[in-house]
Amino acid sequence: MSVSYLIFAANQDILHISPDNCMSRYRKIFNKAIASLLILLLVSFNNSVLAADGEALFKANCANCHKPDADYTGPALKGWKDRIPSPDWIYKWIANPAGQNDPYATALKAKWKPIIMSGFASLKTEEVDAIMKYVDDYTPPVKTPDTTASGAPVESDNSLLFGILTLVLALVAFILLQVNSNLRKLTDEKEGIFRGEPVPFYRNKTYLMAGVLVLFAVGGYMTMNAAIGMGRMKNYQPEQPIYYSHKVHAGVNQISCLYCHGGAENSKQASIPSVNVCMNCHMAIKEYKGDPIVKENGQSVNGTAEIQKLYAYAGWNPATGQYNPDNNGDGIPDGAKPIEWVKIHNLPDHVYFNHSQHIKIGKQQCQTCHGNIQEMPEVYQFSDLSMGWCINCHRESKVDFYNKADSSGNKFYSIYEKFHNDMKNHKLDSVTVEKIGGTECQKCHY
Repeated sequence: MSVSYLIFAANQDILHISPDNCMSRYRKIFNKAIASLLILLLVSFNNSVLAADGEALFKANCANCHKPDADYTGPALKGWKDRIPSPDWIYKWIANPAGQNDPYATALKAKWKPIIMSGFASLKTEEVDAIMKYVDDYTPPVKTPDTTASGAPVESDNSLLFGILTLVLALVAFILLQVNSNLRKLTDEKEGIFRGEPVPFYRNKTYLMAGVLVLFAVGGYMTMNAAIGMGRMKNYQPEQPIYYSHKVHAGVNQISCLYCHGGAENSKQASIPSVNVCMNCHMAIKEYKGDPIVKENGQSVNGTAEIQKLYAYAGWNPATGQYNPDNNGDGIPDGAKPIEWVKIHNLPDHVYFNHSQHIKIGKQQCQTCHGNIQEMPEVYQFSDLSMGWCINCHRESKVDFYNKADSSGNKFYSIYEKFHNDMKNHKLDSVTVEKIGGTECQKCHY
């Protein structure tokens, strides 16, 4: 019995232990599979982030002079690996182009003179790798009709709704008056009360007073709306001394807005670019070779002729590739004069608007106020820039708080500790500009 019991116990141990061993083995295999999957996802995510960073770095540092697949102010970058003399040459060139005097660098400078590439010593090795990977993987985007509207806030107009509501209420009032009149007649007939002929409505004092009040209300509403709209210049599109297409520059050629309007990030004014900023590119780009340019009225524009106008303002001789001599000794080439651009977006003198506060601190895009600027052949005022339009934007725009954990966000708003605590405790899901005083009068008015 003891032997049988031992055998039986041993068999029971096998039955109970063996499944555990199998489960342990399967658990190990499962853990390894999960770990491999996580590593694969991490690598894929890292590659996608690297590609995204590469695109952002390219647009921020390179897109003003280079295109991935076509010559521009500088050479096309695609296929760079087949042209450079050594793998580490690209890092030295990007850090300090002027200091590179090898045969390939010398030939490159001679081909693209008088333009000399600026050095980007601040770019790290991994950032350069990300940029070049983006160039290698670049594929031209497929052009599709733009059916999306701008993300800019739109000031709601409820005039039609108010008009319909007024008509409905007037109709209801008229019906109630008629019902009241008929009920009164029936009551008078039942009680044997005789009333004289009713006074016509155009002689009835009640009707006349009601009509006067309605006219006063409608006239006052229309007058106030017209007064509020005075001075607004929505869709304003003046004639400029040179036909400048933002669609060609910011859209097709993807030139950053801040390259020409550098003041928008660091000062109150966005600043109108000087002639020298234009000449940085047009010393090399002497003729227009893009798609035909057509104005809104159907008139075609000669892009090369417009570039020649620029040369006349700058005092540049395209035949010699040099500025005109300075015979007056005033430091300005002979014949050069400033371009008298016509300002499009105008605000009243009592309104304070700071570009850097909105772009650098508020993280707003230029398109928020100016519309799809990259799609405009010739710029016009997209929004009416009214007080209501601005306040609606402040009511909807969410604040990017400073995150101490990863040092992201905006340190300016870190002083509002209450909002931080409320969001941490899930009392609030977001904070708008309005909640931090964005609708106070003194924010925009002196």
